[in-house]
Amino acid sequence: MRATLRPSAKGLPGHARVTNRALVLQRLFHDGPLSRADLARLTGLTRVTVSDLVGSLLAEGLVADLGVRAAEGRVGKPATMVGLRTQAFQVVGVDLADDALMHGAVLDLSGAVLTRRSAPLDGRTGEAAVRALVDLCRELVAAATEPVLGVGVGSPGVVDAAGTVVEAPNRDWFDVPLAATLRDALGLPVHVANDANTACLGEYTYGGGGSRGGLLVLTVGEGVGAGIVIDGSLIAGDRHAAGEIGHVTAVDERDEHPAPTTGPGVIGPPERCACGRTGCLETVLAVPALRRRVAGLGAEDRAAALAAVGRRLGIVLAPVVSALNLSEVVLSGPPELLDGPLRESALATLRERSMPVVSSGLELRLTRLGEDGALSGAAVLVLSGQLGVT
Repeated sequence: MRATLRPSAKGLPGHARVTNRALVLQRLFHDGPLSRADLARLTGLTRVTVSDLVGSLLAEGLVADLGVRAAEGRVGKPATMVGLRTQAFQVVGVDLADDALMHGAVLDLSGAVLTRRSAPLDGRTGEAAVRALVDLCRELVAAATEPVLGVGVGSPGVVDAAGTVVEAPNRDWFDVPLAATLRDALGLPVHVANDANTACLGEYTYGGGGSRGGLLVLTVGEGVGAGIVIDGSLIAGDRHAAGEIGHVTAVDERDEHPAPTTGPGVIGPPERCACGRTGCLETVLAVPALRRRVAGLGAEDRAAALAAVGRRLGIVLAPVVSALNLSEVVLSGPPELLDGPLRESALATLRERSMPVVSSGLELRLTRLGEDGALSGAAVLVLSGQLGVT
C-alpha cells in the first residue's frame, strides 16, 4: 500500500463533489480494485454518493467494472468490483536536476516507466533551455501510446504554486512561467514543482519513505535542494522556498581549517556560488563540484575528499534533523559519489552534533527509486493535479 499525503486545506462546500471524487480515486489508486460498498466504508461517503461517482468515473473511462468478487463464503449477492484503469492513460514526467542531461519518461498511472528519452543541455540556459525542454516534452508526448493525462516537471530552483520558476540561478531562470509556457506549447495540463519536492513525492509515494516519521530527500545534481514531508504533508514554506538547503553557508572564510590546510581531506577557502554568495553547500556538494574534487585522485585520497564533503553536509543537516526530528534523510544523485565515504561521514557528523534521542534511529540512505525518483514524483504531480490523487 502506497503512502498518501494529507490534504493541505479543507474543501469548501461547493467543492464537495470534486473532493469526494478524489477520495474515491485515491482509494482505488492505493488499495486496488474495490466494491462500491468497500469504497463507501473506506471513504465515509454514502453508498448513493459512491454509486453516483463511480458511474461518472466509468463514463470518463478512468475506472472499469471488473466483474463480481469471489464469494469467499459470504452470504448474499457477490459484490461487483471496480478498479482504476492504470494502463488506459499515461503521463509524461521530466527531471531537470541533472547538470548535463534533461531526463524524461512516459509512465502509466501506477508510476511504471514505459518509455525513456533524454536530451543534452549543452550548456544552454535561459530561453534556449526552455526551448530545449519544450522539444523534449513534445517528443515524449508523441511517444505515448495512450491518452496523456498531463505533464509533470521537476525543476531546479524556487517554484511557486502556479508553476513559475521564481529563481533558478544555474539555469538563468528568473520569473519564468514554465508551466504556462509548456501548457501553451503542448495543449495539455502541465504541473511544475521544485525538483527536490518532486523527488520527495516520488520517494514518499513509491519508495516507502517517511513510513516512520519525517522524511527529507536531498537531491544532488547541478544544484542541491531538499524536499520535506512532515506528518504526511509536503512542506512548501512561506515563499515556496522550503528545502533550499543548497544555499546555506557550509564553508566560511572565517573557519579555522585543521592542519594541513591543503589536500583531499580539506575543503579549502569558500567558492562563489551561482546565487551570488560564497561558500554555499552547493559549491562543494553539487555533482560538478564533486567531480572536480575527485578528478585524478587515487582510491584513498578520493575517499578522504568525499568524506570531507560529507562532514560539511552533516554539519548543515544536523540542525534541520534536530529541529524536525526526522526519521529518514534520503540522498538522490550519483551513487558512486554519494554512497560510501560521503554518506558515512555525513551520518557520523549528524550523530556527533545532535542528541542521541534524535539521531540514534535516523536512517541516512540512497533513494530506493534510483534515477526514477524524480520521474515518479513528476507522475505524482499529474495524478494530484488532475485526479486529486496523492
